[in-house]
Formats: sequence, C-alpha cells, structure tokens
Amino acid sequence: MSKLRQAGVVVAARSLIEWLDRVPIALPALLLRLGVALAFWRSGLTKLPFGNPTIIALFRDEYRVPLLPPEIAAYLATSLELTCPILLILGLLTRPAAAALLAQTLVIQLFVYPENYPDHLLWAGPLIYLLLRGPGRWSFDAKIRDSILGRA
Repeated sequence: MSKLRQAGVVVAARSLIEWLDRVPIALPALLLRLGVALAFWRSGLTKLPFGNPTIIALFRDEYRVPLLPPEIAAYLATSLELTCPILLILGLLTRPAAAALLAQTLVIQLFVYPENYPDHLLWAGPLIYLLLRGPGRWSFDAKIRDSILGRA
C-alpha cells in the first residue's frame, strides 16, 4: 500500500473515531436499558397470571431457589420482572432497578442454572453498567437530578 493511500486510511479512521466519539453516551445507555428490560419483561410475562399452579410447580420442582418457598419466589421473581423493566425503560430509579435485576441474575446463576453463564453475562453486563454509570441524560433520573441540583 502506498504512503498516500495509508495516510488516507489513517485520516478516514480518525474521522470515523471522532464521529463515534460525538455520539452522546445517552444513546448506548438507552439501548442497554431497553435491551435488558425486554429480556426480563418477556420472562415476567410468561409467569402470569400470578399464582399460576404451573409456575409455582416450576419454582418448586425445577428452580428450587433456596431459603424461599416456591410461592414467594414465584411472586417475587414475577414482580421484579414486570416492574423493574418499566423503571429501566423510563430511566426512573434506574440504579435500584438494575441492582434488583442483577441480584436476581446472580441467584439464577448460583442456584438455578449455573451452566447458563453466557446468558447471565449478557444480562449482567448492561445491569452492571447501569448500576455504576446510571441511565444517561435521556432519563427521568437525569431530569430529577438536574432539578434537585438546579441545572437547566
């Protein structure tokens, strides 16, 4: 490759990186919120209606979560999977919602399906990001924080 062509590739690569650097971090944060929320929401929908005997049996016979009776575990899991995704999508109480779903993911990993760690990492990654960095500017949390701190 000629030096002139190499220089053109370098300039193009720099331009692309500079363009990517200008993308607001709120965009990937929003996509992380949406993606992980949908995974848990869809799981929660499969557990409806509350008290479904089939779901209780699933928690009793297959999931066998320690320390919790299957009825309570089923209600708790379903409640988390149907409320936390809404909070994540709105970017409202994002960090507590992400922490709750991360705790549920850890319970699933440790006690229910330890062999499914690739899936659990796909859930945990966005949840850890949201827990550590928050939901981004395009969220109710950001608007509330700005209001409290007196930012425009």
